[in-house]
Amino acid sequence: MPKQLNLYEKLSPRLTSSPVIEKYKNDFTRKRKLPFHVLIVFLINLVKGSYQDELDKFFKTILRFDVAKRVLSKAALAKARMKLKFEAFVELNLQLITYFEKHFRPKLWFGLRLLAIDGSTTKLPMTDDVVRHFGVWNVRQGAPSPMARVSQLFDVLNKITVDALIKPKRIGERDLAAQHLLNVMPNDLILLDRGYPAWWLFNLILSMQANFCARVSCTKWKIVRKFFRSGLSEKVVTVPVHSTSIAQCRQMGLDTTPLKLRLIRIENDGKVAVLITSLVDTEKYPIELFGDLYHKRWPVEEDYKIIKCRIELDNFSGQSALSVYQDFHAKVFAKNLVWMMAFHVQDRIDDEIVHTKHRYQINFTQALSKSKGVIALLFLDANRLIKRLIVDLQYIFQRTVEPIRPGRKYPRNHKAKPRRYFPQYKPIG
Repeated sequence: MPKQLNLYEKLSPRLTSSPVIEKYKNDFTRKRKLPFHVLIVFLINLVKGSYQDELDKFFKTILRFDVAKRVLSKAALAKARMKLKFEAFVELNLQLITYFEKHFRPKLWFGLRLLAIDGSTTKLPMTDDVVRHFGVWNVRQGAPSPMARVSQLFDVLNKITVDALIKPKRIGERDLAAQHLLNVMPNDLILLDRGYPAWWLFNLILSMQANFCARVSCTKWKIVRKFFRSGLSEKVVTVPVHSTSIAQCRQMGLDTTPLKLRLIRIENDGKVAVLITSLVDTEKYPIELFGDLYHKRWPVEEDYKIIKCRIELDNFSGQSALSVYQDFHAKVFAKNLVWMMAFHVQDRIDDEIVHTKHRYQINFTQALSKSKGVIALLFLDANRLIKRLIVDLQYIFQRTVEPIRPGRKYPRNHKAKPRRYFPQYKPIG
């Protein structure tokens, strides 16, 4: 528990310290009704409802009112948000990840940090400012809508979002993946799905002294097609630069020397998948590891379920392009924050619940729900109160667990009508 307390002692000053204020405050002053640090804490408090309702509940919590009072108007909040740069949340998340890597002993795979890059899309509010910035796209169901592409670099063993991006949909997944690589360290292993393989992207990852393992289409490249038809279980190959990657490599200053890579055949339920990886040492990384390795990327898919369905990503609280960026990065930061409080609780659960049919895990939906409101107090209360709050939260995390049932599958229902959120019809609570 002391590690969590130290984390808040480290982050809290960064909300009020001169370097951060000078970098992001713009027109903020300490005399405002909604100063910089209070606005930051309000937005990371998992905002879902209407401006005024969320504001009244927020101040009721932090000021210990018995009944909600009108401390600040929604107009004042909207005005204050216009002056807040979303990069403040990005920097806070970077501080969070740095602290986690240093103090929490993160889980590794054969000494490698296991990261997955994956993307998705989300609908945005239909307002003039959002349309100008993000553009309008046809959707599977309903009228055309503004759309954004989201992408994250996700630590699949520790369930932490290392880096997250939200951009106009016209920017491709591979381009966002290249931006994520600024946060990659030597000896990281990056897992990629079928949409990502490109010679220039593989070369870029290797230039960072990192490694990768990607699923590749059996018909994508000639060398892959030949391997697929051969029936071999694995083969180390030399892959020359593809003509479509030459210009990209030159633009990035990358060498175009052929890459030594390894192709691996994975068979499951009669279906064949081909993996391509830079882990060419067959003794250190035998073929038996790779079926399980690729499926370790699944937590990033589950994390999108949390972001979209539990935290309600597309339930944006504002109507400007800036508010879209603010909400996205604030929710990613809040999600990481809650999981870090739950991290050691999960370890205790693993140690205590051993003689049962199933392993158990924290119900993270409940963890997020119980943390709303408390997040504000963690940053604004005295240290002695923060310690009690963390202990109380971790106790309820440990009491709210669900069994892990391996092998369960729930096919997607593509005919299901997606839920939409409208600023004029915000939910109560």
